[in-house]
Amino acid sequence: MKQNSPTKSGAELALQVRNFSLRLSPTPRGARLARLLAAEQLRSWGLPSDRATQVVAELSANAVTHGRVPGRDFRLLLYVVGGTLRIEVTDTRDDLHPAPRLPSPDAESGRGLLLVDALADRWGVTPGPPPRKIVWAEFDL
Repeated sequence: MKQNSPTKSGAELALQVRNFSLRLSPTPRGARLARLLAAEQLRSWGLPSDRATQVVAELSANAVTHGRVPGRDFRLLLYVVGGTLRIEVTDTRDDLHPAPRLPSPDAESGRGLLLVDALADRWGVTPGPPPRKIVWAEFDL
């Protein structure tokens, strides 16, 4: 006899919490790995990943470019609570806070936070345990 699997109500789904966390080396390879692993994790959760993966790529690149301290890893955290996906990238340079700036038209870099601002529903910076800061972005699902 076939048994029906229980279905979750909207209230139960809203209370469901998912998280994924890892520490990565503060190198270009670590930033690429953060993007690839985030894309795979979001896919496994059945969530849209294009915008979120791009935000992970930008925040991770910033962590390894501007938040790097030799010998100290950065951390990627993805979590879903209810209808919100939150991405956090923690680095070890609490003295450098990101701020979007318009680069010169011929600049080859400097647009990452403008992309984050355009892609995410919300983003910001919060202090972490010293000497860390957390750059976060949220998406309404």
